[in-house]
Amino acid sequence: MSTDDSPILDVDALQQQGISAQDIAKLRTAGYATVLGVVQATRKCLTKVKGLSEIKVDKIKTAANTLCPQTFLTGAECALRREKVIFISTGSASLDALLGGGVQTGSITEVYGEFRTGKTQLSHTLCVTSQLPVDMGGGEGKVAFIDTEGTFRPDRVKSIAERFGVDPQAALENVVVARAHNSEHQMELITALAAKFAEEQGAYRLLIVDSILALFRIDYAGRGELSDRQQKLNQMLSRLTRISEEFQCAIFLTNQVQSSPDASAMFAGGDKKPAHASATRVYLRKGRGEERVAKLADSPDMPEGEATYKITVGGIMDA
Repeated sequence: MSTDDSPILDVDALQQQGISAQDIAKLRTAGYATVLGVVQATRKCLTKVKGLSEIKVDKIKTAANTLCPQTFLTGAECALRREKVIFISTGSASLDALLGGGVQTGSITEVYGEFRTGKTQLSHTLCVTSQLPVDMGGGEGKVAFIDTEGTFRPDRVKSIAERFGVDPQAALENVVVARAHNSEHQMELITALAAKFAEEQGAYRLLIVDSILALFRIDYAGRGELSDRQQKLNQMLSRLTRISEEFQCAIFLTNQVQSSPDASAMFAGGDKKPAHASATRVYLRKGRGEERVAKLADSPDMPEGEATYKITVGGIMDA
């Protein structure tokens, strides 16, 4: 286990251990932009990289482990790491309290619920709060937004930015958005972001995917394709987990609950992949009138509980 104080080593550093520039280029093309990314990958995954034999992979793994050794830490050292976690405000004090301070860096937070419960509005609010100073509940960093359903609205970011006293145009400049057109493209975008995060070390504080399963449900619609969908989804979620740890950024996923037993199986007891990958899971539902209710379904830090909030022009706020 590496420490948070360690700099992010670009994959080019493998040259110091005798790995050729050509092989490093192959790793980068395959989405391995940092030494830690190589350490986290299995030998099986690396042998799938075009042009890398098992012998080469063994040398690469040895070199990566030498540069970025993964060892045991004491409980006290783990506590020091936890102190460096940044909590990004949701815009609602009650929802922040439910989450133990906000959306955490270094892990995955998933919100799921029906239409009009605030999933996308929460995503837009986080686009702004992530840019605020840490002492204001922010992350002092940029945001990457993967839009799978065409829901990103620049005007929402502007209005939310005005609420927090952030220059609207500057807020938009600090958010990079990509529209994913299918599940394969979604994975390609995630891989490309890993390279971007490596190039701009420490610049990005949050990666949003809104929504995580929408394109998989379209591309793998039949029951006979459920196994393939699970495999591809698991690979993507594993990649997101590695990115959160590799770059110490927060991963925020939204998910749509649907009436179809097949489509909503992740909540009904069948498809558990997003649930297993997410450290924190929050169920959103409609309350009375304009009130919305968030229920903490799973968290390594906080007990189950509920919080109320509302959706406003300025984003998510206390009800």
